[in-house]
Order: sequence, then structure tokens, then C-alpha cells
Amino acid sequence: GMAIRFPEDQARPMGRTARGVIGIRLEEGDQVVGMAILEAEGKASILTVCEQGFGKRTDASEYRVQNRGGVGIITIKTTDRNGPVVGCRIVEDSDHLMTITDGGKIIRMPVAGISVIGRNTQGVRLVRLEENEKLAAVERLAEAEDDADSSTDAPSNGTPATSDDGPPDGSGET
Repeated sequence: GMAIRFPEDQARPMGRTARGVIGIRLEEGDQVVGMAILEAEGKASILTVCEQGFGKRTDASEYRVQNRGGVGIITIKTTDRNGPVVGCRIVEDSDHLMTITDGGKIIRMPVAGISVIGRNTQGVRLVRLEENEKLAAVERLAEAEDDADSSTDAPSNGTPATSDDGPPDGSGET
């Protein structure tokens, strides 16, 4: 549940075969689950989601700028209640999320409905999970869904567009 914020210019350009530089120092058993680029002036918040369906948003201003290679600061308290961190994303109120469970459930939710709370907290329940089910991933939707999408040539009744040149396998036999 740790995060570090450092200036981009501290990760200098390198060749393809270089091993890179350390961004955050990890403790035993820890792993990096995400990375994001914050705009200098923005209304974005950082969404952190945990395995047991809990998550929260935190204002980006609560993350002080440090030098790369440190241990970071707490972004969410991980306990048995909320589990380890699954992912983090930069979000705004107008965004929507997709959460995906290891049982195959996909749930879409508006970001505006997720509480903005401090860093050193456990978060709120985002998704109700079945017994032995865990949250596997979270993604911010790229853009809002439009009902009238005029950029496609597909019929609006939900059936795929086909031609009358033969069967869909392209064999030419009918």
C-alpha cells in the first residue's frame, strides 16, 4: 500500500539494453502494481483498489514530491479486511471504471460515486464479492459511451454488418 511521487526527469533516458533506475524500494514480498503520470496542474485524484473489493480516491496533492528510490508513503492501509492492492489509476469525477473479478464478473461504476478520503485509510467497499472471489483488475474507461455513434457503418439493431457476396466464411459457396 505504498506509493512514491517523484519528478519524471529523475528517470533519465537510457538505451534498450539498460536495466533502468530504481523508482521505489520494495520490502520483502512487495511488488509494483501500477504507475501513472500526474499532470502538474489538474483536478485528478488517485484511485487505489484492493483485492477484497475496497478502494478509495485520494487527492494527488496529498502525495508530496520525493526523490526516486525511496520507500514512499502510505497510499492505502492494507489489512485482512481489504487485502493487497490490485491497481491504481489517475481518475477524474467524469470518468467511469470497470472492475473485473477472478470469477469473471465485470462491473462498471462512475468514479464520482467513490469517496475522496485521506491516504492513511482502508477505503470503502466498491464491489460486493462472492465467497472466495477476489478483485483481479481495475481499468478506467477511455471515453464515455455514446448512444448515437455516427462513426460506424454497422446497423443500429445490434446485428453485425454482412454482405450478400456469399457465406461469412468467404468460401464463395452457398
